[in-house]
Amino acid sequence: MIDDICLGNIMIDCDDQEKLCEFYYKLLGWEKRTMFGRPALCSSSGIIFLFIEEESYSPPIWPEENDRQQKQMHFDFQVPDVVSAVEYALSLGATKALSQFGGNEFVTMIDPAGHPFCLCAKDNMP
Repeated sequence: MIDDICLGNIMIDCDDQEKLCEFYYKLLGWEKRTMFGRPALCSSSGIIFLFIEEESYSPPIWPEENDRQQKQMHFDFQVPDVVSAVEYALSLGATKALSQFGGNEFVTMIDPAGHPFCLCAKDNMP
């Protein structure tokens, strides 16, 4: 173990770092910053998203398909009203994933850069 280690930032690869930062800014309402020369968002609890534009960015496929770019992680955001959160995310440019597995507990969405994320019912969280 490394003494005093903690999560620093979450770097999100994409094809347009300003556009994706703006999407998550509107979705989450976190403070906008510039860090390490990159657009960033910071939550009140200290979580930091950094956005990096990659020339050869290829969005992940969800659900996964053989021989296609796989997702390596996704965000689960806890919300008090899933239906309202889905509608708001759609108004910002997200799309609803074609395949859904959450029933009334969560809805899988796709952000403008192709990353899946879930809007989860807060009442169902531990």
